[in-house]
Amino acid sequence: MKVQNPRQVYGETLVELGRENKDIVVLEADLGKSTMTSLFEEEFPERFFEMGIGEANMTSFAAGLSLTGKIAFTNSFAVFAAGRSFDQIRQAICIPSLNVRIVGSSAGLSDFGDGATHQSVEDVAIMRAVPNMTVLVPADGTETRKMVRKIVGYKGPVYLRINRHDIPDTFPEEQEFVVGKPYQIREGSDVTVFANGIMVSKAVEAAEILGKEGISVRVVNVSSLKPVDEDEIKRFASGVKGIVTAEEHSLIGGLASVITYIMRGNATPLIPIGIEDRFGQSAHSYDELLEEYGLTTDKIIDSVRRLM
Repeated sequence: MKVQNPRQVYGETLVELGRENKDIVVLEADLGKSTMTSLFEEEFPERFFEMGIGEANMTSFAAGLSLTGKIAFTNSFAVFAAGRSFDQIRQAICIPSLNVRIVGSSAGLSDFGDGATHQSVEDVAIMRAVPNMTVLVPADGTETRKMVRKIVGYKGPVYLRINRHDIPDTFPEEQEFVVGKPYQIREGSDVTVFANGIMVSKAVEAAEILGKEGISVRVVNVSSLKPVDEDEIKRFASGVKGIVTAEEHSLIGGLASVITYIMRGNATPLIPIGIEDRFGQSAHSYDELLEEYGLTTDKIIDSVRRLM
């Protein structure tokens, strides 16, 4: 299975798009070597704006650039992109529905060494709650590339959440990305696992293991959390014994909330996997944190077995 780093793919895709579209501008909050916008800066210094540690000013500046016809990409760690500049996102970008792309890098627990202050466990919930905002969580490098290309011509604000680490590819190279569409990654008939981000590859791994036990698991990548095709979600959830949701985000306001809202009134049992009502913490490795917070292949396997 091919493994890619989504933030590296993001940086490379920005450069490709910069060559194709001179209206693309990139704004950075002093983290270019981490978010990989440094690649864009090297090739297009005249279209790159280093705003320093000033996410609020960066966001307001991006709104202004958008009003002149530019397609602005703002960049910072997800916890700062969604948190420090929330007022500017709401007032200057979402109310007038401007074409600004807010890219939150090192999302979830993936910045394992910097602890709770740098780990975004609530950014999706914050962004989903703002009217006019589109919220996307790519499963891997391939989907990251397709998303970035798609949102260049998309109308309105977009929040894109990117992981810091290498992730196995699960999104088909030949598949077009469509905003709002959930994608079936693996067919199955006993249990449906709705997942996004790094949890998609873990769900696929769990499905392969369970398949050897005679348990058929459908894996659906819900990378578009707002908007989302509710009819498609219901179709993928129909006829199964149970549902699992798996996300690297708080169980409040993320994927679990999306699926339970869509499935309201339905009696199908559902087990959510995500971060309980707690902050992140420092660790020696990313895998150590994923284990601590129950974001593992084994947790998905155990949940499916319980539903069976």
